[in-house]
Amino acid sequence: MRDTLGKALWAVVIAAAIGLAPASAVMAQEKKVEINTSFTIRQILASFTGQRVAVKTVAGESIEGTVTSVGDHVVHISRLSGKEFYDAVVVIDRISTVVFRARGN
Repeated sequence: MRDTLGKALWAVVIAAAIGLAPASAVMAQEKKVEINTSFTIRQILASFTGQRVAVKTVAGESIEGTVTSVGDHVVHISRLSGKEFYDAVVVIDRISTVVFRARGN
């Protein structure tokens, strides 16, 4: 009885793994990044909410982290690179560049 139960459990695990294979292949596909050249820095940052970006300020400082929220005048960037326990609030008008991952390997 115990041996049959063990085999049945393994059969369920293998079936689940096979069923998830196509889903993981879809998730592995590259996300196409489309940037409209008429977008403002605020709109670009808003489109990357929840994703990692690096912003460069007009003063030359680079800040990398996850875009948490975007307001009219500031952007909240969390989990800063190298300072994972810190967040930053950056004035959008002081951002000169937004760097993001556009493709995989």
